Amino acid sequence: MKQRKMYDASFQARVALEAIKGGRTLAEISKEYKVHPNQIVKWKKEALSKFSTLFIKTEDRELCEAKEEIERLYTEIGRMKIESDYLKKKLLK
Repeated sequence: MKQRKMYDASFQARVALEAIKGGRTLAEISKEYKVHPNQIVKWKKEALSKFSTLFIKTEDRELCEAKEEIERLYTEIGRMKIESDYLKKKLLK
């Protein structure tokens, strides 16, 4: 069984930054760092999505993360409520 490679955050950031710069092709970056191109694309997307929160103060960042978690939980509760109502209807028939 092939074991997954684990990359530290600084390595991931360096590779993602290289991809964001756009000076070289994905294939060139992949070959240099010995990382699959799909992984580089994933790291690049993650870096770009989190880039806007880079300059937010720690308290504000924690508040933002808490709001996102609350939204996710409300969505999950809504989904579960719909499933529960559906199953109750089916059970009563």
